[in-house]
Amino acid sequence: MRRRALGVLAAGLGVWLATAPVVAHHEIAAKFDENKPVTLKGFVSKIDWLNPHAHLFINIQDGSAAATIWAIELESPVALRKAGWNRDSLKIGDGITVRGISARDGSRQAWAKSVVLISSGKRILEVPAASQASASRGNQAAPTPRWPDGQPRLGPAPGQTGYWANPSATALVENAAKIPMDAYGLLRTIADVDKVAPLQRWARDLYELRQRNFLKDDPMFLYCKPPGGPRQFQLSEGLQFVEDRDRKRIFAFIGGGDHNYRIIYTDNRPQQGQLRGDADNPLYYGRAVAKWEKDTLVVDTKGFNEKFWFSNGGLPHSEQLHLIERLSRPDANTLNYEVTVDDPGAYTRTWSTGWNLHWVPGEELPLYFCQDNRP
Repeated sequence: MRRRALGVLAAGLGVWLATAPVVAHHEIAAKFDENKPVTLKGFVSKIDWLNPHAHLFINIQDGSAAATIWAIELESPVALRKAGWNRDSLKIGDGITVRGISARDGSRQAWAKSVVLISSGKRILEVPAASQASASRGNQAAPTPRWPDGQPRLGPAPGQTGYWANPSATALVENAAKIPMDAYGLLRTIADVDKVAPLQRWARDLYELRQRNFLKDDPMFLYCKPPGGPRQFQLSEGLQFVEDRDRKRIFAFIGGGDHNYRIIYTDNRPQQGQLRGDADNPLYYGRAVAKWEKDTLVVDTKGFNEKFWFSNGGLPHSEQLHLIERLSRPDANTLNYEVTVDDPGAYTRTWSTGWNLHWVPGEELPLYFCQDNRP
């Protein structure tokens, strides 16, 4: 599989790209090996400032007549901008030192953890910093913004902009147990599989397989499938609510994944029985009906298909998945998200978890667009 073309390259570089595997946005460990550190010194020959990952291409002289070309993969441009990097931070011909990790398949590709200018020693990129979005968590929280009738606003106050991001948890774990895993939901220790949720045997084995494969088959990254279920509240790019009170519905716009949206109906329509999607209505987000219970929006959702991962980390689900989500905004900076998972097709019992998201003021959702990895 290879990514759709990113642009016209020099002849030698184009030939190299035709033979080297380049995948779409992914769990870093699926492509790169933390146990294979690498330090590279060379000169920048091309910069691809494109989603879902930016790339540098560098020429490395190894003593032969021709230079060796390496592809250096970086965070998404969205994350890099938040870290202070832009497309002009490096220029063609700049000498750099890259420290990172090598590709698992032995190809000349590396994930950059830091990039330093050789001429000045200036560190122009530190990847952990690039992964942190700006948020209002350090600010003193203002009161919850409300509509004239007193109902909490899920979106910005009049005349303001902002969205929700920086979730305090990025995977589903029963009772919010602290199980070591990365931002993609990849377990640090595979033995923790049985601690995550009350999985039926088939679902437990599938979850372990996805983990052992470093989440490389994630349909959101491979094919830009929507992040249905709680996953939309786990993405680093965040989400934004638009409340259409005239038509009694709420739109949840997704910052990452396929940049899609979900509709939550608040018009007192009843939830239906078993639902199934079709070609025109695949129900990646299910059918969501909601009502306000004082200051908490309670969302009842069912009718999902099985074509997506409903959580970072690859927890399985079946078409029997039924979610009860509870959203509340105790102050202007905090969104509390709680979910109860009822799926007798994949779990031995009902279970719950929850986390918080933080308000990013003065900004719209990131300009992130998914690029699929179809062959």
